[in-house]
Amino acid sequence: MSELITAELVDLDLSATTKDAAARSLAERMAAAHRVTDLDGFLADVVAREAQMPTGLDGGIGIPHCRSEHVSAPTLAFGRSGAGIDFGAADGPADLVFLIAAPTGADDDHLTILSGLARRLMDPDFTAALRAGTDPRAVAALIRGEEPTEESQGQEQAQERAATDPETEATGVTGVTGVTASVPFRIVAVTSCPTGIAHTYMAAESLAAAGRAEGVEVTVETQGSAGFEKLDPAVVAAADAVIWAHDVEVREKARFRGKPLVDVGVKAGINRPAELIAEARRKAERGEIAAPETGRAAGPGNEGPGGDGNGSGEDHAHFGVRLRTYLMSGVSYMVPFVAAGGLLIALSFAIGGYETADAKSVADHFVRGEADSWAALLNQIGSAAFGFLVPVLAGYIAYGMADRPALVPGFVGGAIALTVNAGFLGGLVAGLLAGAVVMAIQRVPVHPTLRGIMPVLVIPLIASAVVGFLMFIVVGKPIASLQNALTDWLNGLSGSNAVILGVVLGLMMCFDMGGPLNKVAYAFAVGGLADPTPGSLKVMAAVMAAGMVPPLAMALATTVRRRLFTKTERENGRAAWVLGASFITEGAIPFAAADPLRVIPSVMAGGAVTGALSMAFGATLRAPHGGVFVVPLIGEPFPYLLAIAAGTLVATALVVLLKGARGTAPAAAGDPGAAGSDDSRVTVAA
Repeated sequence: MSELITAELVDLDLSATTKDAAARSLAERMAAAHRVTDLDGFLADVVAREAQMPTGLDGGIGIPHCRSEHVSAPTLAFGRSGAGIDFGAADGPADLVFLIAAPTGADDDHLTILSGLARRLMDPDFTAALRAGTDPRAVAALIRGEEPTEESQGQEQAQERAATDPETEATGVTGVTGVTASVPFRIVAVTSCPTGIAHTYMAAESLAAAGRAEGVEVTVETQGSAGFEKLDPAVVAAADAVIWAHDVEVREKARFRGKPLVDVGVKAGINRPAELIAEARRKAERGEIAAPETGRAAGPGNEGPGGDGNGSGEDHAHFGVRLRTYLMSGVSYMVPFVAAGGLLIALSFAIGGYETADAKSVADHFVRGEADSWAALLNQIGSAAFGFLVPVLAGYIAYGMADRPALVPGFVGGAIALTVNAGFLGGLVAGLLAGAVVMAIQRVPVHPTLRGIMPVLVIPLIASAVVGFLMFIVVGKPIASLQNALTDWLNGLSGSNAVILGVVLGLMMCFDMGGPLNKVAYAFAVGGLADPTPGSLKVMAAVMAAGMVPPLAMALATTVRRRLFTKTERENGRAAWVLGASFITEGAIPFAAADPLRVIPSVMAGGAVTGALSMAFGATLRAPHGGVFVVPLIGEPFPYLLAIAAGTLVATALVVLLKGARGTAPAAAGDPGAAGSDDSRVTVAA
């Protein structure tokens, strides 16, 4: 097994001044060590992870990290910056930067080592040694945990800590015992983050350390990439309060019902653990009992009202935020069915023409030597995948609301929505109804002997019956009427009405480039593909065209006005050509993050132009994805490409104009980080 970090992966004089440049500098070392197979592909994955949530931590630490198919072996690269690099931490720039690269499907042993590093970063002695090191080999050894020359010092420090906390010992998964002789206040906690490599374990270590300092017994369950070991039910039962520091859904959360609950984002667990412990104690003293199902809905980047995990422990996300999170949970699980099914159908049309949709079942008639038979096969496989769209949407909306017991009633409600012709809207309503019904049932007190069968039998049975009744008898037909009215409206769109809808969809696709508004517009479009009509096909075409504009505009701008962009941005611009052509809007995120006040309005204007023109030209699209690679499947392909070109030119002209008007140019190409210093240049996570 190769070492996670070697001297060649250590840079004690990191010259980069932006997080993108720092990631590239360290990634180049990984590529030189043959740990990364595709540098640009890996960096795109790093940027996508960074867009979910900033990776800066208090104490001058930056930990950009991701899973990527372009990583051949789990790897760490370390850089130490003299000037500091902004990774979005509240206390300022980071001088210690770890780039953590894990391959897709990395084995548990390596991920355990990575999580161990994450915990060590919470140790001030460890970070002080990193800042003082002068030899890359020694620093690499320190990071690997090999400290022979400082062994006695480490033992002495350990003895010192033991003398201070004579009763400290590990408990549970990651636990500490309080220092008082009496029975301590007991807290169980769960930590998790989207990647499950770093923040998960840092939050666990931070909560554990704060517990030691406060004389509180803290036992933490880390739901990370290496899996998770469930807390002992006896430990949960004995706990006085619960802390969730998470950015993805807590698994098996019903275990914690009936306990005082502090529900925050994972960065709050890292940055202010003492406050969370104090809040848990106050809630326990006040007797506040919160069922887990009523807590904050988890999701990437959802860390309380402020979005940074630093809000009050008592704050709960606004209902609108929770609703959006539930809907995005359903959409995120639906999209793979859309992509696979839609592209199979599109490929079948490319091979056999649109009449393929009317072919006989390939189970009854299939000739291996005939292209039409293969086209029919692809079409029918894709149609089968499309048949799951509404049930999957409903099932996982319900899952996002009430966890696993809500899956069955959610899927049942979604299937009924198809039966009564309520379509995509019916799936949305069915998912919300299923989640709400299950949450209501979960609040009913039951005898302890029934608790074991509640989630696997009683709740799915009762909730499915209730949701089925509501969908068949109460709301199904009205929703079907509304769905038909929406379909008729889309089919009747012409002239200014169609153009206005195109403008709105274009603005939504380009505002947050892969964020919630972008996903809402995309979900609206793909929902129409489940039962395609001329109007829904126009909407799909407009949405994809507008989504291609941001990366294409940034690619063109970095080509025609190179001096307005840093070296790193110009390199990202080359990759943006391919990303934009493939309908991967996220390719523009690095530009928007670096200069949002100029880039975002520019690409929104370009997207609005493209969306309007696509609708005005009457372009249609039967594939949910693919970019320029599905042009043969586009109705009115040449006007459609003209609409994309027009929007790209508008966005490019605006961003060049706005950047040129700021009066200062980026630093020379040799300085990949600087890009102007005016007050309007801020950093955001798109």
